Amino acid sequence: MRTRASTKRHPHDDAPDTAEAFRRLATLPPGQQRDTLREKIVEEWLPMADRLAGRFRSRGESLDDLRQVAALGLVKAVDRYDPALGNAFESYAVPTVTGEIKRHFRDHMWTLHVPRRVQDLRNRVRFANQDLSQTISGRRPTVAEIAEHANMSEEDVKVGLEALESFTALSLDAELPGSEDGYSLSDALGAPDPALDTVVDREAVKPRLQALPERERDILYMRFFGDMTQSRIAEQLGISQMHVSRLISRCCDRLRDQIMRDAA
Repeated sequence: MRTRASTKRHPHDDAPDTAEAFRRLATLPPGQQRDTLREKIVEEWLPMADRLAGRFRSRGESLDDLRQVAALGLVKAVDRYDPALGNAFESYAVPTVTGEIKRHFRDHMWTLHVPRRVQDLRNRVRFANQDLSQTISGRRPTVAEIAEHANMSEEDVKVGLEALESFTALSLDAELPGSEDGYSLSDALGAPDPALDTVVDREAVKPRLQALPERERDILYMRFFGDMTQSRIAEQLGISQMHVSRLISRCCDRLRDQIMRDAA
């Protein structure tokens, strides 16, 4: 019984035969002739670079931009390839172009800077989610299920799940899910607390207040914390209202000068 030969084509079966061109390129000195040959080699391999770019079309970047990145990777591969090593150009160019595309995603597509290890965890979690979603219906896969499927620890799965939310950022003007009155993230942001300045002032004056004589501390406490008038303070201490006024002014001036010197 005859076995039918497989008709499946290699994804780069239309790869051009540029072995001789690369050997010539390696011998040419810098100049117009070398540049022309280099451009011709790049043009002949561009279809392969376009196909590699197409593998990443569903990841949030336009295909035209991906093709430009892949073309840049192809140029680097042409410039760095050494035909004397005996390896086919395709075996060197494919990982070079693919690496350039992945580097583009890593360096330019993430809204937040995420370490390489976390990006790898994110990809493993994303692929595991896709696989499990085909077998689990009606709910999302659990952390334990993802960990078992991807052969990861649950802690790494949690890190990868958090990274899934870091690829793109939500606008502050975006309406929050479930909101019916247009409530957005910007409405949930806090504002500077004016009382913070008061806290700083109180902490700065506290040690100086403690260093005052007891009667002067009592007068300042009754005036500014007990909200007593100068007349009532004078009556309680058995001194004149004018004396109370002078003591308050003198204490405040002294505290201000001391604090300003401390700040300087």
